Amino acid sequence: MQPANASVPARRRFRLRFDFWTAVTAVSLLICLVFLIYPLFHILVNSFVQEGRLDLSHYETFFKYKYYYSALLNSFIVSSVTTVLACLIGVPLAYVMTRYNVPCKGLIQILIILTLMSPPFIGAYSWILLLGNNGFLTQLFSGMGLPVKSIYGLHGMILAFTMQYYPHIYLYVSGALKSVDASLEEASASLGVYGWRRVMKITLPLIFPTLSTGALMVFMASFSDFGTPMLLGQGVKLLPVLAYEEFISEMGTDPAMASTISMVLLAITTSLLGLQRYMISKKSYAMSMLRPPAVRVLKLPARVLATAFVALIVGVSMIPQATVIITSFQKRNGPVLLREFSLDSYKEILYRVPRSILNTFTFSSVAIVLMIILGLLMSYVIVRRKSRLTALLDSLLMIPYVMPGTVMGISLIIAFNKPPIVLTGTWVILVVAYVIRKLPYTIRSSTAILYQVDKSVEEASLSLGVPPMKTFFRTTAMLMLPGVMSGAVLSWITTINELSSTIVLYYGATATITVTIYGEVINANFGPAAALSSILSVSTVISLVIANKLSRNRGLRV
Repeated sequence: MQPANASVPARRRFRLRFDFWTAVTAVSLLICLVFLIYPLFHILVNSFVQEGRLDLSHYETFFKYKYYYSALLNSFIVSSVTTVLACLIGVPLAYVMTRYNVPCKGLIQILIILTLMSPPFIGAYSWILLLGNNGFLTQLFSGMGLPVKSIYGLHGMILAFTMQYYPHIYLYVSGALKSVDASLEEASASLGVYGWRRVMKITLPLIFPTLSTGALMVFMASFSDFGTPMLLGQGVKLLPVLAYEEFISEMGTDPAMASTISMVLLAITTSLLGLQRYMISKKSYAMSMLRPPAVRVLKLPARVLATAFVALIVGVSMIPQATVIITSFQKRNGPVLLREFSLDSYKEILYRVPRSILNTFTFSSVAIVLMIILGLLMSYVIVRRKSRLTALLDSLLMIPYVMPGTVMGISLIIAFNKPPIVLTGTWVILVVAYVIRKLPYTIRSSTAILYQVDKSVEEASLSLGVPPMKTFFRTTAMLMLPGVMSGAVLSWITTINELSSTIVLYYGATATITVTIYGEVINANFGPAAALSSILSVSTVISLVIANKLSRNRGLRV
């Protein structure tokens, strides 16, 4: 009888239980399969297969001709130097802000986050206004007899990227520094390890996982950005620009070569993510975190120096935002900006390109609604319905983290340019790109808050006879909503500022603010470009205020 009884639970263990959450898991995997894996498979096949046979000629061409492989070297140079400089700025800034009594920390924090959330190409455009061939600072220093090198080239891209992305390092490292157990640093002091040596031997190794994550974010963001190198390159090609030009060129498109460059981009970003995780897994970084370090009160001279250091970094990083806003109110005589103020630029954009403004907020709103719904459902099955399928879903949702926007755009066009699904040339393909690229932000925020929601809340509802689906939507979803909305606001900010995928996917009637800004800058219409950029900046600030209020409301006691 023992074997017979033992076989009953075995049969139940492998029985497929179909319910609402099984359907959610299946639909979620189907979405990833159709809109993520299927397009990636198309560019993979497109890069390796020509006329039904294996063909490596495009990869041979890429690594043979300097025109192609120099773009790869340039991308590595720009991203590597940017990452190093961002660390050299972000780590000391985080240390000073977390360990010393610097005034106005709340305001400084908001300004740093605003710097990060602003679109990189707007920063590039601002540096053109300041240090371009006819930039304000260029003319000022030339009038003083001081020659200034133009912002165009590798050094300009590095400057723009560094001041844009150092907040990644700051935010990650400042969070880690607040969690370092003070007893570890005190123990090192008792052994005679002080100052710089203590930071290098104790503090930095403890925060290495967080620092490496921030550095990876900086590298991948600068490696995959399209707008900044397109505006500041002037003949110096980076991989995203090269992929775009191969795919959309006046001399004729080459989708196979664009697919090859896209696969090189994706292979590098994926490998870097794997390398970073491998390095972290080789060592243990656990600590008790029972005694967070206290803020040290500096005497007046030292406090002035620390505050001046912070103000200098934040002030320089805010120059692009200030430049854009001031320029948007300047009167123009054709492409020339005058030293008079007016609202002409705003009147012009409202008269000439109102549709791009409407498109931006319409497409982003549709995308955010979808992200909120999918974020609620997907995060629930990932956290509460753990299985191999949900683990696969969680892994698939990591792919957009390392997927450059240009690659996303090219893959969607190649995949959905012919039956059975034709989306190219419609607004739907833009919404699909936004949802797939930005959904991970909402998913991560949703899963984080769901881990804080005790299962007993759902069990109590079920014990009262409320059906599982109704329990989720009336109880669990309501508790998750602050976390979901907080992640959705961040998704919203990055969506309205998205250029890399939009520039590939749009057509005239679906142009957005970012595409219009890019076109205006290319045509030297700096006034309208500044006005549109200011609208994005104001929208970003409002969104950050909303996100801050939502994050304060996340302190749920459940």
